Amino acid sequence: MRRTIPKVAALAAVAMLALTAPAQAQEADANHRAAETAYFEFTDNTHERAILKLTDPAKIQHARDLVNGETTDRPHLVGRIIKREASYNPRWSYHYNPDTVDFFDNFIEVCDATIPYVEDHLDEAGGAFLPGLVWCPWTSRLVREIPAP
Repeated sequence: MRRTIPKVAALAAVAMLALTAPAQAQEADANHRAAETAYFEFTDNTHERAILKLTDPAKIQHARDLVNGETTDRPHLVGRIIKREASYNPRWSYHYNPDTVDFFDNFIEVCDATIPYVEDHLDEAGGAFLPGLVWCPWTSRLVREIPAP
């Protein structure tokens, strides 16, 4: 009997570790993803402002370098829009898909539009206006990094 109790206790401890380890790993993974998310305010020549979510570490660093004046390379935004409001960008009925955002110096004219023009013509986006929902406001520029909403 004396040997059985330690064996049962050891098995119980292993079972507890097996049950808690995946939860801890999921929590660590969620924290890691949260650390790789950053939000930036951007504007264009209309002086309207919108919020951008970035999840790619290299693009987050490039955005921070732009905001901090450490680079002037590729200062404008390009990416596909999603035609619905995002919790972090509630003023507008659309937002950039974070997985598609990139930066550019020069781009094709067919995807150029201002922040309010996209809002006003959102029902046309994806057709002749902003084909493929690709938006590249030529006068876009990051203003600042903001805390996560």
